[in-house]
Amino acid sequence: MAGGEIKSGEARAATRLDGESGQALLLALGGALGLIAAALALVAIAGAVTGKGRVQRAADLAAISAARSMKDELSALTAPPLLPDGESNPAHIEKLVYLARAREAAIAAAGANGVAAERLRVTFPDLASFAPVQVRTTIVAGLVGAADAKVEASAVAEAGAVSSGSAGMPAMASGGGYSGPLVYRTGEGMRPDVAAAFDRMAAAAQADGLSLLVVSGFRSDAEQAVLFAAHPDPKWVAPPGHSLHRCATELDLGPETAYAWLAANAGRFGFVQRYSWEAWHYGYDAGPPPCSEAGNSVGPGSDGALSGQTLPSFVPEQFREMILHAAAHWNVSAALLAGQEMAESGFDPNAGSPAGAAGIAQFMPGTAASYGLRDPFDPAEAIDAEAHLMSDLIGQFGSPELALAAYNAGPAPVEACHCIPPYPETQAYVTRILALLGGAGALAAPSFEVRLVA
Repeated sequence: MAGGEIKSGEARAATRLDGESGQALLLALGGALGLIAAALALVAIAGAVTGKGRVQRAADLAAISAARSMKDELSALTAPPLLPDGESNPAHIEKLVYLARAREAAIAAAGANGVAAERLRVTFPDLASFAPVQVRTTIVAGLVGAADAKVEASAVAEAGAVSSGSAGMPAMASGGGYSGPLVYRTGEGMRPDVAAAFDRMAAAAQADGLSLLVVSGFRSDAEQAVLFAAHPDPKWVAPPGHSLHRCATELDLGPETAYAWLAANAGRFGFVQRYSWEAWHYGYDAGPPPCSEAGNSVGPGSDGALSGQTLPSFVPEQFREMILHAAAHWNVSAALLAGQEMAESGFDPNAGSPAGAAGIAQFMPGTAASYGLRDPFDPAEAIDAEAHLMSDLIGQFGSPELALAAYNAGPAPVEACHCIPPYPETQAYVTRILALLGGAGALAAPSFEVRLVA
C-alpha cells in the first residue's frame, strides 16, 4: 500500500667582471646563456601545462569508466538476493563486488592513459548508500620538464550514474519539426511511440545482458544550431533545420558495447540505423513519418503509441489506457504500475483493507491527501496518483525495487537501511511484483546516464 572543487620560476644571472678585456664577449655569452636558461624554463612550463592536461584527461576517463561500470551493474546490485523459492538469485551481486568492478574499470582506463595504478585513488562519495552511483578519481603524477623544474600535476574528476527523470522538462516539443508530447528516457525526449518501442528494445537488450542508454533524443533547431557551431561538419552534425532529431524519432544510443547488438536486433523493434558511419544513431521507422502531421498526433493510447504491447497481458482492457497515460505523464514504467495494481488490489477499484487503504492502488488517507487524490476509488485518478508517487520514489531511491519497498512500507524504513526493509510483507510484496513482471518480460532495468560532474 502507498504509505509511504605553474609554478612559475625566475632565472637570474649576475656576472662580475674584474677588467674590461673581453667584456663584450662575456656579456654576449652571458646573454646567450640567459636566453638558453629562459628557453629551458619555458619548455619546462609548457611540458607541465601539457602534462596537467594529460593527467586531467586520464582522471576524467577513469571516472567515466567507473561510472559506466556502476551503471551496467546497478540492476544486479539491486536485484533481490533471493528468488521467490528462497534460492540465491544468480543475477544478484553484493555491494563489495559492485564497487570492486567499478574500481577495476577506473584503474584500467587510467592505465590505458599512462597513469600507474599506484597514482590513482578511487573513492565513492555516496559509499554509505545502498546503491552508490557516484565516483571520484584523484591522480597525482610527477612531471619533469627540466633538471630543476619538477612540477607535480594533480587532477580530480567525478562522474556518476545519475538517475534521469522528466521533472522540469517540457511536456510538449517546440522549436523543431515536431510539436507533439514528449516522453523521456534517460533525460532525453522522444515521441511516445518511439519511447514505447525503445522500452521493448531495452527490455530485450537487458535480457541479453545489456543496458541501453539514450544519449540524445529530440533537439530543437536552436539546440542543433549550437551543436553545429561547435562541430561544423555536415557529415557528423546536420545544420539546423536538417537534422531528423528535430522530429523526435531519432535516438543516439549507447553504450558502445551495445552497437553490435543494436545492428543485429534494432530492426525487430522498428528502428533503423540512419547512417552507416554512425553506429549509435537509430531512427524509428515503424510509425508515422518523421516531422509529419500524423507524428504530431501520436500520443499515449493512440494506435501504435504505447500500445498494449508495453503492458503485460494480465492487465484488464478497461485500465490499459489509464495506466499508459499515467506512465507517460510521470515517466515511469507502465508495466511496473500494472504489477503494483495486481499485487495491491487485483485491479479492483473498490478494494479496501482493514488498515484503511482504499482503491485500485490502495492509498492510505494521508498519502492520498498529500498527492491530491480526492477519490481513491476513482481508478483513473488513483492510477495517476500512483504514477506520481512512484516517480517521486524512484527519483528518491534510484531503483524501482526500493521504490516498491517504500510504496509498501513508507519511505522512512527504506531510507534508514538503504535496503528493502526486513518486513516479511514488504519483501514478499517486492518479490511478487518483480517475479510477476520478470515473467511477463515487461520490466527493463532502470535507465541511467553517465555524466562527468566535476
